[in-house]
Amino acid sequence: MMHIQTAKQDAIAVIQRLPDTADMEEIMYRLYVLENIRCGQEDAAQGKTVPAEQVLKDLQTG
Repeated sequence: MMHIQTAKQDAIAVIQRLPDTADMEEIMYRLYVLENIRCGQEDAAQGKTVPAEQVLKDLQTG
């Protein structure tokens, strides 16, 4: 059986890895990054992706 971590569990793990000197700005930034990673993973699982070749082509034609 595959164990899927909840958003809360992921957030706690991220915060626990920060040094005790981390301020609220750093904590909020790490949670922001975590949320964007989770959204990207969800999009990928749903097939909502763009091939790397297309991204590179789009960047070159700007």
